[in-house]
Amino acid sequence: MNWIPLIIVCCYVILLYVITWVTRRLSRGGMIAYLLAGRSLPFWVIAPLLTGLAIGGASTIGVAERAYTVGISAGWYNAAWAAGALLVGLFAAHRYRRLNITTLPELFEKHYSVSGRVIGALGQIVLQLVITSLQYVAGGAILSSLLPEVFSFQTGMLVTAIVFVGITLIGGFWAAGLTNIINVILIYAGVILGAVMAVTKVGGLEQITASLPVAHPGFDLGAIGWGLVIAWFVVMCTTVFSVQSIVQISFAAKDSGAARKGFLLGALLILPVGFISAVIGVAAAIQHPGIIPTEALPRTVLSLSPFVAGIILAGLWAADVSTASALLVGSATLIVGDLIKRFFAPDLTEKRERIVSRLSVLALSVLTYLMAVSISGILKTLLIGLTLTTAYTLITLMTIYCPRLCRRSHATWTLVMSMVALAAWLIFPQLQTIFKSLSLPHPIFFCWAVCLFTFLMVLIIDKRRITLDTR
Repeated sequence: MNWIPLIIVCCYVILLYVITWVTRRLSRGGMIAYLLAGRSLPFWVIAPLLTGLAIGGASTIGVAERAYTVGISAGWYNAAWAAGALLVGLFAAHRYRRLNITTLPELFEKHYSVSGRVIGALGQIVLQLVITSLQYVAGGAILSSLLPEVFSFQTGMLVTAIVFVGITLIGGFWAAGLTNIINVILIYAGVILGAVMAVTKVGGLEQITASLPVAHPGFDLGAIGWGLVIAWFVVMCTTVFSVQSIVQISFAAKDSGAARKGFLLGALLILPVGFISAVIGVAAAIQHPGIIPTEALPRTVLSLSPFVAGIILAGLWAADVSTASALLVGSATLIVGDLIKRFFAPDLTEKRERIVSRLSVLALSVLTYLMAVSISGILKTLLIGLTLTTAYTLITLMTIYCPRLCRRSHATWTLVMSMVALAAWLIFPQLQTIFKSLSLPHPIFFCWAVCLFTFLMVLIIDKRRITLDTR
């Protein structure tokens, strides 16, 4: 057993906690101070916060795994994320900040109905709990794969939970943002170093191309299939406009300009990581032929020097921790803002708000950890679950840009029908067959069709307009 990678990871964890402890005073106050950083995040914190949220286990290990068989085209996953962040930066982030709200469901009640807020909050909470659970699984897989002498899968999950839950409990959204600066630096150091060392070990990019099996697509950008690439772009460009943990970053900006610049810079930081990770997967196809694709990146890392392996390990784990912290804060904001303060304790003092917020983070941490150790197929569930963001995105963008077309019952019915559409997709395989025949294999396309149709029907039937100043 080589202790160098473990020592590097331990130093990384200590650094995160030092930053969190030093900056904990920034989160003193009520819910806004703790869960929205007092609405004072500058763009240079927003960008790494968004980047860390976007780049998780799926964006590094997952992409390398896929690249082992489909080549560099697996990197389009991160490109889709970057495209979504770019669109939000150009068209929505500054408007979100001007709304001066804490959650999207709050917007739904303000302009639609109480039922719209409740349904919206519950749907978001379920979705984010599943995404958060995936981070435990990814963290356990990273530690157990790269340090098998130290961590089992279960202990790796537990340590991952302790790290990101502790950071969030102590420092709130400020801690998530500031520690993500370190996380993003480590992520880039890890994947770039891993790609350079892997390519060098094989003999360079030309040697990789010459040595790949005949059937391997290598550096063909379209090998994964343009239909799937388009589906990724549609899913991610839908998701980024309406998942609470993402839009909350713009809610927490110090002003609309910081929100816009932070998202635009974040898009640039997100873009390259997928393709860099894919290079590692392609190199692994030569170095380790015949292995299970999930082992592509771990096998490559373990074949390098202990110091290099330690840096890469810390970078991969940083990707997971950075995603989980922001998700946990977003889920707690939904619980506190849309449920507890709205229906049970509207007159909390700042001190009690902070206590309730921390208790919510702790309770959600326990729940998501239990989900992670008992539920299988989370990644598949995540991919399908993101389809629910269709209704949130449609309602939010129409509210901001076309309020004259919005009716009081739009939020409730569009959200409900998106859930019905997803259930129908899972229950009736005939729907999947029809859309696959149209080269539209992902449920996101069906949900968009249903949501647009629902929006049109409500527009015709319901004559009660909403009122909204979108300036």
